[in-house]
Amino acid sequence: MLVDGKIYLGASDRTEYLNLKYGNRHGLITGATGTGKTVSLQVLAEGFSAAGVPVFAADIKGDLSGIAKMGQAQGWQTKRAEDIGFTDYRDDVFPVIFWDLFGKQGHPVRATISEMGPVLLARILNLNDTQEGVLNITFRVADEEGLLLLDLKDLRALLGNVQERAKEISGRYGNVTTASIGAIQRALLVLEQQGADHFFGERALAIADLMRVDADGRGFVSILAADQLMQSPRLYATFLLWLLSELFEELPEVGDVDKPKLVFFFDEAHLLFDDAPKALIDKVEQVVKLIRSKGVGVYFVTQNPVDIPESVLAQLANRVQHALRAYTPREQKAVKVAADTFRPNPAFSTAEAITQLGIGEALVSVLEDKGVPSMVGRTLIRPPSAQVGPITPAERDSIIANSPVGGLYDTVIDRESAYEVLQKRAREKQLADERAKYDAERQADADRYAKERERLEKAAAPRRTSTRQTPTEAAVNSFARTVANRLGNALVRGILGGLKGKR
Repeated sequence: MLVDGKIYLGASDRTEYLNLKYGNRHGLITGATGTGKTVSLQVLAEGFSAAGVPVFAADIKGDLSGIAKMGQAQGWQTKRAEDIGFTDYRDDVFPVIFWDLFGKQGHPVRATISEMGPVLLARILNLNDTQEGVLNITFRVADEEGLLLLDLKDLRALLGNVQERAKEISGRYGNVTTASIGAIQRALLVLEQQGADHFFGERALAIADLMRVDADGRGFVSILAADQLMQSPRLYATFLLWLLSELFEELPEVGDVDKPKLVFFFDEAHLLFDDAPKALIDKVEQVVKLIRSKGVGVYFVTQNPVDIPESVLAQLANRVQHALRAYTPREQKAVKVAADTFRPNPAFSTAEAITQLGIGEALVSVLEDKGVPSMVGRTLIRPPSAQVGPITPAERDSIIANSPVGGLYDTVIDRESAYEVLQKRAREKQLADERAKYDAERQADADRYAKERERLEKAAAPRRTSTRQTPTEAAVNSFARTVANRLGNALVRGILGGLKGKR
């Protein structure tokens, strides 16, 4: 049953395999809740890992974590193996690295604002053309002035600085308005409220750490704990799109390969597209089209094929379709859409079969020789070899403690960046302004003292031999003491204020 260069998926009226050579042609796993999507995802992830292909998967319910523990074949698993004639079936375990944007159930995942870039960030924030232009200007200022943009406080500080210098900067790059700055700041606040302050920062995730292979030649399965992340759909979409963009930017062109360099599974994929602006969907479509040449396969997991825009759906060549229910007009449309994407099988009606599939059954169509889609087969999916279902928190903690990336990402690094530099500049400017004000006041007092003394001396009587002060002399000396006291107090205030500002 197990064949080199292929992943065994199950059995229909024939044995169903996914050819590793076409694993980077992307794929789709769909079906209603409880129909077996997670098991299909685990079967594919195990198959890629066993073939030496690193895998990244978002784990929505925690069920996928069982891939890190040796399976203990339950009744349904052994029966399923017997039903499909899977004589090579055995328990197994796979190397896993756990990740979590919030750092609770895995190593933290971070990216810097600079890595995100103004174009991608503007699309995530749904900025209009004018606001995107201001964001581009802000990044240009950061580049010219050597200001690192690592986290949200860096970007906020620089936006405030750009607003203060709007007249100067507008003359160089174009109009910078308070309204545009305010709109960007508000959009950043929404992103922060969803937890983006955990995501933006250092140490940033290195793509190489998602492409590890263990000593036995098995690809590591990187599992992102996404149960909490799911409550922040904009942050989830931000992360997914950034990750795809980083892969596209960093990985070299490899063309057609014997097996993928990396495979991604994005569960609850509809969150990437729900209420997304067209510019964002265009970006996803572009990346999905082009990233194949980097040897990366992208597999979307969702309940309904209509959750995926048609332009993206057209790029997904390997399909696993579990049961759909057709109780509403939208669901009936989804059944038709799903059926029409398969190469028909004269043995049955695809549309009817979709509504009749049992748990663990799926319609499967993959690319065969020369990249031709296979005829759709009503397939009983093979059982996974690792544990089905979540591991315990203690087991997860043990795996994290022995992770190959342990210690690399667990501590936040807060280097001197735009926020600190701009704060330092503001303090220095404040001190300089206070010093200039103090110097001006001191000079003004000195000038007044000199003029007053000169006036009083001219009004004084002729010199006398007596040592007693005349009323005029007493007045001059009193004025001098007053001026001296004021200068002394001003000097003390200036010195103490400077010291306080340096704390």
